[in-house]
Amino acid sequence: MSETPDRLEAARLEKLAKIEALGLDPWGQRFDGHITIEQAREQCPTEGGIDGATVRVAGRIMKWPKTGKLNFLHVQDYSGRIQLMLSQKDSSPETWALLDCLDLGDLIGVEGRLRLTNTGEKTIFVTQLVILCKSLAQPPEKFHGLQDKEQLLRQRYVDLIYSEGVLDRMFKRLRIIDSIRQTLRGETFFEVETPVLHSIAGGAAARPFITHHNALDIPLFLRIALELHLKRLMVGGIERVYEIGRVFRNEGVDSTHNPEFTMIELYQAYGDYNSMMDLAEKLISQAAIAANGSAVVPWGEKTIDFTPPYQRARYGDLFREHAGCDMHDAAAVAAVAKKLHIPTEGRHPDVIVNDVFEATVEDKLIGPVFVIDYPASMCPLTKRKRNDPTIAERFEMFVDGMEVANAYTELNDPRLQEELFRTQLAGLSEEDSMAKMDHDFVRALKVGMPPAGGMGIGIDRLIMLLTNTNSIRDVIFFPLLKPEQ
Repeated sequence: MSETPDRLEAARLEKLAKIEALGLDPWGQRFDGHITIEQAREQCPTEGGIDGATVRVAGRIMKWPKTGKLNFLHVQDYSGRIQLMLSQKDSSPETWALLDCLDLGDLIGVEGRLRLTNTGEKTIFVTQLVILCKSLAQPPEKFHGLQDKEQLLRQRYVDLIYSEGVLDRMFKRLRIIDSIRQTLRGETFFEVETPVLHSIAGGAAARPFITHHNALDIPLFLRIALELHLKRLMVGGIERVYEIGRVFRNEGVDSTHNPEFTMIELYQAYGDYNSMMDLAEKLISQAAIAANGSAVVPWGEKTIDFTPPYQRARYGDLFREHAGCDMHDAAAVAAVAKKLHIPTEGRHPDVIVNDVFEATVEDKLIGPVFVIDYPASMCPLTKRKRNDPTIAERFEMFVDGMEVANAYTELNDPRLQEELFRTQLAGLSEEDSMAKMDHDFVRALKVGMPPAGGMGIGIDRLIMLLTNTNSIRDVIFFPLLKPEQ
Protein backbone atom coordinates (compact mmCIF):
# COMPACT_ATOMS: atom_id res chain seq x y z
CA MET A 1 0.00 0.00 0.00
CA SER A 2 1.34 3.43 -0.93
CA GLU A 3 1.71 6.10 1.77
CA THR A 4 -0.90 8.26 0.06
CA PRO A 5 -3.76 6.13 -1.28
CA ASP A 6 -5.18 7.04 -4.67
CA ARG A 7 -8.81 8.10 -5.12
CA LEU A 8 -10.13 4.58 -5.68
CA GLU A 9 -8.25 3.09 -2.74
CA ALA A 10 -9.33 5.97 -0.52
CA ALA A 11 -12.98 5.21 -1.36
CA ARG A 12 -12.44 1.60 -0.35
CA LEU A 13 -10.78 2.67 2.89
CA GLU A 14 -13.85 4.75 3.70
CA LYS A 15 -16.03 1.66 3.23
CA LEU A 16 -13.65 -0.37 5.37
CA ALA A 17 -14.13 2.17 8.15
CA LYS A 18 -17.93 1.88 7.76
CA ILE A 19 -17.67 -1.93 8.11
CA GLU A 20 -15.73 -1.45 11.33
CA ALA A 21 -18.34 1.05 12.51
CA LEU A 22 -20.96 -1.67 12.04
CA GLY A 23 -19.01 -3.73 14.56
CA LEU A 24 -17.78 -6.18 11.90
CA ASP A 25 -14.26 -7.42 11.16
CA PRO A 26 -13.41 -6.33 7.58
CA TRP A 27 -10.74 -9.07 7.38
CA GLY A 28 -13.17 -11.84 8.23
CA GLN A 29 -13.29 -14.85 10.50
CA ARG A 30 -13.75 -18.59 10.19
CA PHE A 31 -16.68 -19.52 7.91
CA ASP A 32 -17.76 -23.11 8.53
CA GLY A 33 -20.08 -25.37 6.61
CA HIS A 34 -19.59 -23.88 3.17
CA ILE A 35 -19.37 -25.93 -0.01
CA THR A 36 -17.74 -25.13 -3.34
CA ILE A 37 -19.67 -23.13 -5.89
CA GLU A 38 -19.48 -26.09 -8.26
CA GLN A 39 -21.19 -28.26 -5.63
CA ALA A 40 -23.83 -25.58 -5.10
CA ARG A 41 -24.54 -25.38 -8.82
CA GLU A 42 -24.94 -29.17 -8.97
CA GLN A 43 -27.61 -28.99 -6.22
CA CYS A 44 -29.63 -26.23 -7.86
CA PRO A 45 -33.12 -27.22 -9.12
CA THR A 46 -33.36 -27.55 -12.90
CA GLU A 47 -36.87 -26.06 -13.06
CA GLY A 48 -37.87 -22.50 -12.25
CA GLY A 49 -40.05 -21.58 -9.31
CA ILE A 50 -38.80 -24.42 -7.09
CA ASP A 51 -36.81 -23.76 -3.93
CA GLY A 52 -33.75 -25.95 -3.61
CA ALA A 53 -31.45 -26.67 -0.69
CA THR A 54 -30.11 -24.01 1.62
CA VAL A 55 -26.35 -23.72 1.06
CA ARG A 56 -23.36 -21.70 2.24
CA VAL A 57 -20.65 -20.60 -0.20
CA ALA A 58 -17.66 -18.25 -0.05
CA GLY A 59 -16.13 -16.36 -2.93
CA ARG A 60 -14.94 -13.13 -4.51
CA ILE A 61 -17.37 -10.59 -5.97
CA MET A 62 -16.66 -10.55 -9.72
CA LYS A 63 -19.68 -8.82 -11.24
CA TRP A 64 -22.23 -6.46 -9.72
CA PRO A 65 -24.56 -4.31 -11.82
CA LYS A 66 -25.97 -2.38 -8.84
CA THR A 67 -29.71 -1.86 -9.24
CA GLY A 68 -30.98 -0.28 -6.04
CA LYS A 69 -33.33 -2.43 -3.95
CA LEU A 70 -32.65 -5.64 -5.91
CA ASN A 71 -29.03 -6.72 -6.39
CA PHE A 72 -27.61 -9.57 -8.46
CA LEU A 73 -23.97 -10.29 -7.62
CA HIS A 74 -21.71 -12.88 -9.20
CA VAL A 75 -19.19 -14.54 -6.86
CA GLN A 76 -16.37 -16.87 -7.82
CA ASP A 77 -14.23 -19.47 -6.07
CA TYR A 78 -11.69 -21.88 -7.55
CA SER A 79 -14.45 -24.21 -8.78
CA GLY A 80 -16.66 -21.75 -10.63
CA ARG A 81 -19.06 -18.81 -10.46
CA ILE A 82 -22.66 -18.38 -9.30
CA GLN A 83 -25.20 -15.57 -9.11
CA LEU A 84 -26.45 -14.20 -5.78
CA MET A 85 -29.70 -12.30 -5.33
CA LEU A 86 -30.25 -9.89 -2.44
CA SER A 87 -33.36 -7.78 -2.05
CA GLN A 88 -33.81 -4.99 0.48
CA LYS A 89 -37.27 -6.34 1.32
CA ASP A 90 -35.93 -9.75 2.39
CA SER A 91 -32.70 -8.53 4.03
CA SER A 92 -32.08 -7.30 7.55
CA PRO A 93 -31.00 -3.64 7.99
CA GLU A 94 -27.57 -4.93 9.08
CA THR A 95 -27.19 -7.04 5.92
CA TRP A 96 -28.25 -4.15 3.69
CA ALA A 97 -25.86 -1.78 5.46
CA LEU A 98 -23.01 -4.26 4.91
CA LEU A 99 -23.95 -4.67 1.25
CA ASP A 100 -23.58 -0.91 0.82
CA CYS A 101 -19.95 -1.23 2.00
CA LEU A 102 -18.94 -3.90 -0.51
CA ASP A 103 -17.03 -3.59 -3.82
CA LEU A 104 -15.89 -5.76 -6.69
CA GLY A 105 -13.02 -7.94 -5.49
CA ASP A 106 -14.27 -8.31 -1.91
CA LEU A 107 -14.45 -11.81 -0.41
CA ILE A 108 -17.80 -12.68 1.12
CA GLY A 109 -19.65 -15.64 2.58
CA VAL A 110 -23.37 -16.17 2.05
CA GLU A 111 -26.15 -18.51 3.05
CA GLY A 112 -29.34 -18.87 1.06
CA ARG A 113 -31.74 -21.00 -0.95
CA LEU A 114 -30.88 -22.29 -4.40
CA ARG A 115 -33.33 -21.47 -7.17
CA LEU A 116 -33.39 -21.24 -10.96
CA THR A 117 -34.44 -17.72 -12.03
CA ASN A 118 -36.94 -16.98 -14.78
CA THR A 119 -33.99 -16.41 -17.13
CA GLY A 120 -32.55 -19.86 -16.34
CA GLU A 121 -29.71 -18.60 -14.10
CA LYS A 122 -28.66 -20.77 -11.16
CA THR A 123 -28.91 -18.41 -8.18
CA ILE A 124 -28.57 -18.31 -4.41
CA PHE A 125 -31.31 -16.18 -2.83
CA VAL A 126 -29.28 -14.80 0.07
CA THR A 127 -30.56 -14.80 3.64
CA GLN A 128 -27.20 -14.24 5.37
CA LEU A 129 -24.19 -12.16 4.24
CA VAL A 130 -20.73 -12.12 5.88
CA ILE A 131 -17.64 -10.08 5.01
CA LEU A 132 -14.57 -12.32 4.76
CA CYS A 133 -12.00 -9.84 3.41
CA LYS A 134 -12.24 -6.27 2.20
CA SER A 135 -10.20 -5.72 -0.97
CA LEU A 136 -8.39 -2.38 -1.06
CA ALA A 137 -7.22 -2.81 -4.67
CA GLN A 138 -9.35 -1.87 -7.65
CA PRO A 139 -9.82 -4.80 -10.06
CA PRO A 140 -8.27 -4.33 -13.52
CA GLU A 141 -10.59 -2.82 -16.08
CA LYS A 142 -11.60 -5.69 -18.33
CA PHE A 143 -10.67 -4.34 -21.74
CA HIS A 144 -7.58 -2.33 -20.84
CA GLY A 145 -6.16 -3.42 -17.49
CA LEU A 146 -5.58 -7.04 -18.56
CA GLN A 147 -3.51 -6.25 -21.64
CA ASP A 148 -0.13 -5.71 -19.92
CA LYS A 149 1.23 -9.26 -19.94
CA GLU A 150 4.38 -8.33 -18.05
CA GLN A 151 2.33 -6.77 -15.25
CA LEU A 152 0.08 -9.82 -15.03
CA LEU A 153 3.10 -12.12 -14.72
CA ARG A 154 4.43 -9.96 -11.91
CA GLN A 155 1.03 -9.94 -10.25
CA ARG A 156 0.11 -13.55 -10.90
CA TYR A 157 -2.50 -13.32 -8.12
CA VAL A 158 -4.41 -10.79 -10.25
CA ASP A 159 -3.85 -12.90 -13.37
CA LEU A 160 -5.33 -15.98 -11.64
CA ILE A 161 -8.42 -14.08 -10.52
CA TYR A 162 -9.27 -12.00 -13.55
CA SER A 163 -7.68 -13.50 -16.69
CA GLU A 164 -9.91 -16.07 -18.33
CA GLY A 165 -8.48 -19.60 -18.37
CA VAL A 166 -5.39 -18.95 -16.24
CA LEU A 167 -6.66 -20.56 -13.02
CA ASP A 168 -7.99 -23.54 -14.99
CA ARG A 169 -4.61 -23.96 -16.72
CA MET A 170 -2.78 -23.90 -13.40
CA PHE A 171 -5.13 -26.49 -11.93
CA LYS A 172 -4.36 -28.65 -14.97
CA ARG A 173 -0.70 -28.28 -14.02
CA LEU A 174 -1.45 -29.65 -10.57
CA ARG A 175 -3.52 -32.53 -11.99
CA ILE A 176 -0.72 -33.43 -14.41
CA ILE A 177 1.87 -33.59 -11.63
CA ASP A 178 -0.51 -35.57 -9.42
CA SER A 179 -1.16 -38.01 -12.28
CA ILE A 180 2.59 -38.57 -12.70
CA ARG A 181 2.90 -39.36 -9.00
CA GLN A 182 -0.08 -41.73 -9.12
CA THR A 183 1.31 -43.60 -12.13
CA LEU A 184 4.72 -43.97 -10.49
CA ARG A 185 3.16 -45.19 -7.24
CA GLY A 186 1.41 -47.85 -9.31
CA GLU A 187 4.81 -48.88 -10.69
CA THR A 188 6.32 -49.07 -7.15
CA PHE A 189 8.55 -46.00 -7.47
CA PHE A 190 9.53 -44.09 -4.33
CA GLU A 191 9.68 -40.28 -4.22
CA VAL A 192 12.70 -38.72 -2.49
CA GLU A 193 14.29 -35.32 -1.90
CA THR A 194 17.93 -34.66 -2.70
CA PRO A 195 20.16 -31.60 -2.13
CA VAL A 196 19.61 -28.39 -4.05
CA LEU A 197 23.11 -27.11 -3.17
CA HIS A 198 25.84 -29.12 -4.90
CA SER A 199 29.61 -28.96 -4.58
CA ILE A 200 29.93 -30.10 -8.23
CA ALA A 201 27.65 -28.88 -11.04
CA GLY A 202 27.16 -32.29 -12.63
CA GLY A 203 24.54 -34.40 -14.37
CA ALA A 204 23.81 -32.08 -17.30
CA ALA A 205 25.50 -29.79 -19.80
CA ALA A 206 24.49 -26.38 -18.45
CA ARG A 207 25.88 -23.26 -16.82
CA PRO A 208 25.16 -23.22 -13.09
CA PHE A 209 24.22 -20.48 -10.65
CA ILE A 210 27.12 -20.13 -8.22
CA THR A 211 26.83 -19.21 -4.56
CA HIS A 212 29.05 -19.36 -1.48
CA HIS A 213 28.66 -21.05 1.89
CA ASN A 214 30.06 -18.67 4.47
CA ALA A 215 30.56 -21.06 7.40
CA LEU A 216 32.42 -23.67 5.34
CA ASP A 217 33.98 -21.03 3.04
CA ILE A 218 33.31 -23.09 -0.10
CA PRO A 219 31.66 -22.36 -3.44
CA LEU A 220 28.39 -24.17 -4.11
CA PHE A 221 26.17 -24.56 -7.15
CA LEU A 222 22.40 -24.59 -7.43
CA ARG A 223 21.70 -27.97 -8.96
CA ILE A 224 21.43 -28.23 -12.73
CA ALA A 225 20.15 -31.83 -12.60
CA LEU A 226 18.87 -34.44 -10.13
CA GLU A 227 20.72 -37.40 -11.58
CA LEU A 228 23.82 -38.19 -9.55
CA HIS A 229 22.23 -38.18 -6.09
CA LEU A 230 19.35 -40.35 -7.30
CA LYS A 231 21.83 -42.88 -8.68
CA ARG A 232 23.60 -42.93 -5.32
CA LEU A 233 20.27 -43.88 -3.74
CA MET A 234 19.85 -46.67 -6.29
CA VAL A 235 23.27 -47.96 -5.25
CA GLY A 236 21.97 -47.86 -1.68
CA GLY A 237 19.02 -50.09 -2.52
CA ILE A 238 16.12 -47.84 -3.56
CA GLU A 239 15.68 -49.67 -6.84
CA ARG A 240 12.87 -47.50 -8.25
CA VAL A 241 13.41 -43.89 -7.26
CA TYR A 242 12.32 -40.47 -8.51
CA GLU A 243 12.27 -36.82 -7.59
CA ILE A 244 10.12 -33.96 -8.87
CA GLY A 245 12.18 -30.88 -8.13
CA ARG A 246 13.37 -27.46 -9.16
CA VAL A 247 16.61 -27.19 -11.11
CA PHE A 248 18.51 -24.05 -12.04
CA ARG A 249 20.43 -23.19 -15.20
CA ASN A 250 22.13 -19.84 -15.68
CA GLU A 251 21.11 -19.49 -19.31
CA GLY A 252 18.75 -17.62 -21.59
CA VAL A 253 15.02 -17.00 -21.29
CA ASP A 254 12.68 -17.76 -24.17
CA SER A 255 9.36 -19.47 -24.89
CA THR A 256 10.66 -22.88 -23.76
CA HIS A 257 13.36 -21.89 -21.22
CA ASN A 258 13.17 -20.41 -17.72
CA PRO A 259 16.30 -20.34 -15.54
CA GLU A 260 14.38 -22.05 -12.72
CA PHE A 261 12.18 -24.93 -13.82
CA THR A 262 10.65 -28.22 -12.69
CA MET A 263 11.96 -31.62 -13.71
CA ILE A 264 11.28 -35.19 -12.84
CA GLU A 265 14.14 -37.65 -12.92
CA LEU A 266 13.55 -41.32 -12.26
CA TYR A 267 15.66 -44.48 -12.23
CA GLN A 268 14.58 -48.10 -12.52
CA ALA A 269 17.01 -50.86 -11.56
CA TYR A 270 17.26 -53.79 -13.95
CA GLY A 271 15.72 -51.80 -16.78
CA ASP A 272 17.12 -49.97 -19.82
CA TYR A 273 16.13 -47.20 -22.22
CA ASN A 274 13.41 -49.42 -23.68
CA SER A 275 11.88 -49.69 -20.20
CA MET A 276 11.96 -45.91 -20.05
CA MET A 277 10.14 -45.56 -23.37
CA ASP A 278 7.36 -47.83 -22.11
CA LEU A 279 7.14 -45.84 -18.87
CA ALA A 280 7.18 -42.48 -20.67
CA GLU A 281 4.22 -43.55 -22.80
CA LYS A 282 2.26 -44.51 -19.70
CA LEU A 283 3.17 -41.36 -17.74
CA ILE A 284 2.40 -38.93 -20.55
CA SER A 285 -0.78 -40.55 -21.87
CA GLN A 286 -2.24 -40.76 -18.35
CA ALA A 287 -1.25 -37.14 -17.65
CA ALA A 288 -3.00 -36.03 -20.86
CA ILE A 289 -6.16 -37.82 -19.78
CA ALA A 290 -5.94 -36.30 -16.28
CA ALA A 291 -5.68 -32.79 -17.75
CA ASN A 292 -8.08 -33.05 -20.67
CA GLY A 293 -10.12 -36.23 -20.35
CA SER A 294 -8.44 -37.57 -23.49
CA ALA A 295 -5.00 -38.61 -24.76
CA VAL A 296 -5.70 -36.63 -27.95
CA VAL A 297 -5.02 -32.94 -27.27
CA PRO A 298 -5.00 -29.73 -29.32
CA TRP A 299 -1.65 -28.05 -29.96
CA GLY A 300 -1.97 -24.80 -31.86
CA GLU A 301 -3.53 -25.68 -35.20
CA LYS A 302 -2.41 -29.31 -34.82
CA THR A 303 -3.72 -32.24 -32.81
CA ILE A 304 -1.27 -34.46 -30.91
CA ASP A 305 -2.26 -38.04 -30.09
CA PHE A 306 -0.48 -39.26 -26.96
CA THR A 307 -2.07 -42.70 -27.14
CA PRO A 308 0.72 -45.33 -26.98
CA PRO A 309 2.74 -46.63 -28.71
CA TYR A 310 4.85 -43.71 -29.96
CA GLN A 311 7.10 -43.70 -33.01
CA ARG A 312 10.72 -44.78 -32.45
CA ALA A 313 13.31 -43.50 -34.93
CA ARG A 314 17.10 -43.85 -34.94
CA TYR A 315 19.19 -40.70 -34.71
CA GLY A 316 21.43 -41.80 -37.59
CA ASP A 317 18.47 -42.60 -39.88
CA LEU A 318 16.86 -39.22 -39.21
CA PHE A 319 20.20 -37.49 -39.80
CA ARG A 320 20.64 -39.23 -43.13
CA GLU A 321 17.05 -38.39 -44.18
CA HIS A 322 17.08 -34.69 -43.33
CA ALA A 323 20.75 -33.66 -43.40
CA GLY A 324 21.38 -35.67 -46.57
CA CYS A 325 24.52 -37.52 -45.48
CA ASP A 326 25.80 -40.19 -43.08
CA MET A 327 26.61 -38.84 -39.63
CA HIS A 328 29.90 -40.80 -39.65
CA ASP A 329 31.07 -39.09 -42.88
CA ALA A 330 33.00 -36.21 -41.32
CA ALA A 331 33.73 -34.43 -44.61
CA ALA A 332 30.11 -34.55 -45.74
CA VAL A 333 28.89 -33.40 -42.32
CA ALA A 334 31.36 -30.50 -42.38
CA ALA A 335 30.08 -29.47 -45.81
CA VAL A 336 26.48 -29.43 -44.57
CA ALA A 337 27.56 -27.51 -41.46
CA LYS A 338 29.27 -24.89 -43.62
CA LYS A 339 26.05 -24.36 -45.62
CA LEU A 340 24.19 -23.90 -42.35
CA HIS A 341 26.85 -21.48 -40.99
CA ILE A 342 27.70 -23.89 -38.17
CA PRO A 343 31.33 -23.49 -37.02
CA THR A 344 33.59 -26.54 -37.41
CA GLU A 345 37.12 -25.36 -36.64
CA GLY A 346 38.62 -27.14 -33.61
CA ARG A 347 35.36 -28.83 -32.68
CA HIS A 348 34.71 -32.53 -32.02
CA PRO A 349 33.02 -34.17 -35.06
CA ASP A 350 30.06 -35.38 -32.97
CA VAL A 351 29.45 -31.87 -31.64
CA ILE A 352 29.16 -30.71 -35.25
CA VAL A 353 26.89 -33.67 -36.01
CA ASN A 354 24.60 -32.71 -33.16
CA ASP A 355 24.46 -29.06 -34.23
CA VAL A 356 23.52 -30.16 -37.76
CA PHE A 357 20.90 -32.54 -36.30
CA GLU A 358 19.33 -29.72 -34.30
CA ALA A 359 19.29 -27.46 -37.36
CA THR A 360 17.93 -29.96 -39.90
CA VAL A 361 15.93 -32.59 -38.00
CA GLU A 362 14.33 -31.37 -34.79
CA ASP A 363 11.69 -29.07 -36.27
CA LYS A 364 10.52 -31.98 -38.48
CA LEU A 365 9.71 -34.13 -35.42
CA ILE A 366 5.96 -33.69 -34.90
CA GLY A 367 5.63 -36.89 -32.90
CA PRO A 368 5.38 -37.85 -30.21
CA VAL A 369 8.55 -39.62 -31.32
CA PHE A 370 11.46 -41.24 -29.47
CA VAL A 371 14.75 -40.42 -31.20
CA ILE A 372 17.03 -43.29 -30.14
CA ASP A 373 20.73 -44.25 -30.34
CA TYR A 374 22.77 -41.04 -30.08
CA PRO A 375 26.51 -40.63 -30.78
CA ALA A 376 28.24 -42.05 -27.71
CA SER A 377 30.65 -39.15 -27.26
CA MET A 378 27.67 -36.89 -26.55
CA CYS A 379 26.50 -39.10 -23.68
CA PRO A 380 29.17 -39.55 -20.99
CA LEU A 381 26.74 -41.02 -18.45
CA THR A 382 25.19 -43.56 -20.84
CA LYS A 383 25.85 -47.22 -21.57
CA ARG A 384 27.11 -48.02 -25.07
CA LYS A 385 25.44 -50.49 -27.42
CA ARG A 386 27.15 -53.86 -27.08
CA ASN A 387 27.60 -54.30 -30.82
CA ASP A 388 28.61 -50.66 -31.54
CA PRO A 389 30.49 -48.65 -28.87
CA THR A 390 30.14 -45.45 -30.95
CA ILE A 391 26.41 -45.44 -30.21
CA ALA A 392 24.84 -44.74 -26.81
CA GLU A 393 21.56 -46.26 -25.64
CA ARG A 394 19.88 -42.92 -25.23
CA PHE A 395 16.63 -41.41 -26.42
CA GLU A 396 15.11 -37.97 -26.51
CA MET A 397 11.37 -37.62 -26.95
CA PHE A 398 10.16 -34.81 -29.21
CA VAL A 399 6.76 -33.27 -29.86
CA ASP A 400 6.51 -30.67 -32.62
CA GLY A 401 10.26 -30.04 -32.49
CA MET A 402 10.36 -29.57 -28.71
CA GLU A 403 12.36 -31.93 -26.50
CA VAL A 404 10.19 -33.24 -23.67
CA ALA A 405 12.09 -36.22 -22.24
CA ASN A 406 15.66 -37.53 -22.19
CA ALA A 407 16.59 -41.07 -21.12
CA TYR A 408 19.49 -43.51 -20.99
CA THR A 409 20.48 -47.02 -20.31
CA GLU A 410 22.62 -45.91 -17.40
CA LEU A 411 26.37 -46.39 -17.36
CA ASN A 412 27.33 -48.40 -14.27
CA ASP A 413 30.96 -49.33 -15.08
CA PRO A 414 33.03 -47.24 -12.62
CA ARG A 415 36.24 -47.57 -14.66
CA LEU A 416 34.65 -46.29 -17.86
CA GLN A 417 32.80 -43.58 -15.94
CA GLU A 418 36.03 -42.33 -14.39
CA GLU A 419 37.72 -42.32 -17.79
CA LEU A 420 34.88 -40.27 -19.27
CA PHE A 421 35.05 -37.85 -16.36
CA ARG A 422 38.76 -37.38 -17.06
CA THR A 423 38.38 -36.98 -20.82
CA GLN A 424 36.28 -33.90 -21.35
CA LEU A 425 34.25 -33.81 -24.55
CA ALA A 426 36.30 -31.90 -27.12
CA GLY A 427 34.68 -28.71 -28.27
CA LEU A 428 32.90 -28.01 -24.99
CA SER A 429 34.19 -25.90 -22.13
CA GLU A 430 34.26 -27.32 -18.61
CA GLU A 431 31.10 -25.43 -17.69
CA ASP A 432 29.24 -26.79 -20.74
CA SER A 433 30.17 -30.45 -20.34
CA MET A 434 28.22 -33.12 -18.48
CA ALA A 435 31.46 -34.96 -17.69
CA LYS A 436 32.41 -33.21 -14.43
CA MET A 437 34.79 -35.20 -12.26
CA ASP A 438 32.83 -36.49 -9.28
CA HIS A 439 35.06 -38.79 -7.22
CA ASP A 440 32.33 -39.73 -4.76
CA PHE A 441 29.99 -40.77 -7.58
CA VAL A 442 32.71 -43.04 -8.99
CA ARG A 443 33.19 -44.43 -5.49
CA ALA A 444 29.45 -45.16 -5.33
CA LEU A 445 29.60 -46.99 -8.66
CA LYS A 446 32.44 -49.13 -7.32
CA VAL A 447 30.10 -50.32 -4.57
CA GLY A 448 27.86 -51.53 -7.39
CA MET A 449 24.92 -49.88 -9.15
CA PRO A 450 22.46 -52.27 -10.81
CA PRO A 451 21.95 -52.02 -14.56
CA ALA A 452 19.18 -49.48 -14.94
CA GLY A 453 17.16 -47.18 -17.12
CA GLY A 454 16.90 -43.52 -16.22
CA MET A 455 14.79 -40.66 -17.55
CA GLY A 456 14.28 -36.93 -17.13
CA ILE A 457 11.11 -35.10 -18.20
CA GLY A 458 10.72 -31.34 -18.32
CA ILE A 459 7.50 -30.90 -16.37
CA ASP A 460 6.88 -27.33 -17.55
CA ARG A 461 7.27 -28.24 -21.22
CA LEU A 462 4.99 -31.24 -20.78
CA ILE A 463 2.39 -28.97 -19.19
CA MET A 464 2.73 -26.56 -22.12
CA LEU A 465 1.90 -29.39 -24.50
CA LEU A 466 -0.99 -30.75 -22.48
CA THR A 467 -2.59 -27.31 -21.96
CA ASN A 468 -2.02 -25.95 -25.49
CA THR A 469 0.19 -23.14 -24.18
CA ASN A 470 3.02 -21.74 -26.30
CA SER A 471 5.07 -20.01 -23.57
CA ILE A 472 6.71 -21.62 -20.56
CA ARG A 473 6.08 -18.43 -18.55
CA ASP A 474 2.34 -19.12 -18.78
CA VAL A 475 2.56 -22.52 -17.06
CA ILE A 476 4.93 -21.51 -14.23
CA PHE A 477 3.22 -19.81 -11.30
CA PHE A 478 6.01 -17.23 -10.85
CA PRO A 479 8.41 -17.08 -13.83
CA LEU A 480 11.66 -15.13 -13.53
CA LEU A 481 11.31 -11.47 -14.53
CA LYS A 482 13.57 -8.43 -14.36
CA PRO A 483 13.04 -6.43 -11.17
CA GLU A 484 10.51 -3.62 -11.40
CA GLN A 485 12.07 -0.19 -11.94
